[in-house]
Amino acid sequence: MPQPPIYFDNLISITEKAITFRNYYLPFFRKKVVRIDEIEKIAVEDPSLLTGKWRLHGTGDFRTWFPMDVRRPTRDRIFIVTLKNGWFRIGFTAEDGGRVEEIFRSRGLIGDV
Repeated sequence: MPQPPIYFDNLISITEKAITFRNYYLPFFRKKVVRIDEIEKIAVEDPSLLTGKWRLHGTGDFRTWFPMDVRRPTRDRIFIVTLKNGWFRIGFTAEDGGRVEEIFRSRGLIGDV
């Protein structure tokens, strides 16, 4: 049975067990689901050229993949997910960055990059 979302917007959905990233894969903008127990940590960064502010989709460093968000340059936070299984990371934004950060902090997921 699907988990009800704790947070939901046009970019991501968060449940107790997983984060769903919309518009992740090209060319059909399919979603990617990452289980919470696969996450080592999530960093919260100020948007800048180096943290992916202008990265609308894809990667700039071959390590961090960003799902599509054409409004990323206007967002107040960039989240970087480090997975337990390796060096690959997922960078993303949310429509309500403050609420998303609060959810991750309450679950002990926030850490440095």
